[in-house]
This record gives sequence, structure tokens and C-alpha cells, in this order.
Amino acid sequence: MWRYEKRLQYPVNIKQTNPKIAQFIMSQYGGPDGEIGASLRYLSQRFTMPYKMQKGLLTDIGTEELGHMEIVAAIVQQLTRNLTPEQIVESGFGPYYIDHTAGIWPQSAGGVPYSASAFQSKGDAITDLYEDMAAEQKARTTYDNILRVVKDPDVCDPIRFLRKREVVHFQRFGEALRNVQDHLDSRNFYAFNPEFDKAK
Repeated sequence: MWRYEKRLQYPVNIKQTNPKIAQFIMSQYGGPDGEIGASLRYLSQRFTMPYKMQKGLLTDIGTEELGHMEIVAAIVQQLTRNLTPEQIVESGFGPYYIDHTAGIWPQSAGGVPYSASAFQSKGDAITDLYEDMAAEQKARTTYDNILRVVKDPDVCDPIRFLRKREVVHFQRFGEALRNVQDHLDSRNFYAFNPEFDKAK
């Protein structure tokens, strides 16, 4: 179903370590609006999406988000490689280091572990696509926030790429939502479930 290429979707080449910045970036790995949640959201929602076009879109974007997890993980890894004990303490990276050394682990910038409760899969096409559009905007805002505080061009370059993809995904989900609305029965939102028509 998927073809895996052994390269990142976008290159990451960071020259200068910075564990403090790594703590900001890791929120887009396992934070409330991060790439793990995005991938799980879309790959879960696809199973109850009633139309092939939307189902295919959720599969495509959900799979792409797995690639974005790789990019974010590569950024965090390159920002934290070969740290000295002094760098760990001075940067405030100590609590993370004590629990995970420099391993990649899903948490928010504030240290909250990843939880699937950060996303919804409702089984209703309208609800889920609105959820997806909102999720892409929240992720875009997080990338905007990162770009406001991070000045290293080697870090900002892949972050800008990821931000652009959030905008594209938002647009694609908007198109998918309009397509679903065009196919719904004008009397209700349950035209794809005949049991609702029987109950009227």
C-alpha cells in the first residue's frame, strides 16, 4: 500500500546543537498538535469516511504525516547530539535527559506525554473534516510560534517546509468538505446512512 523511501521528505542538516530549541521543536513530534496525532487522526478517520475521494485523501495525508514525524525527529536528534553534561544542565534539558537521555520520545514542549485524547475520530464526515481543518491550522500556528523564537537558518528551513504542508493540507481538507456537502441530502447530514432515513 505504501512505498517507503529511505530519505527524508525534506533534508535536515543542522550544524549547531541547541537542546533548548530541541525542546520547542519536539512539541511537533508528540505535542497536542504534533505530527503523531495528525497521522493517527487521519489514518483512523479514513475507515468511516463514506466517500472514496475523502478516504483516499485521509490515507495520503495521514501517510505524509508519518514522513513529517521523521523530519521533526531528525531535527530534535541533530539539535541534541553529542551534548556535554554542562550543556544539558545550562539549557534546562536535564529533566528530559534524565528520563530519555537523547532518545526521541513524544511529548509537548511543556513536557506533557503524548495522548490520543488530543484528537478526535467521530465517524461523521462533516465533523471529522472540520476537526482536520482545525488541526492543520493549530499545527500551522505551532510552526509559526517556533519560527518566531528560533533564528538558526538550518532549523528554520525544514520548519518552513512543514508549515507550508500544513497550509496545503488545510486547503485539501476544505475541498474535501465542500465535496461531501455537495453530496449530502439537503434534508439532513445522514444521507450516507440509510438507517436515519428509515427512522424519519
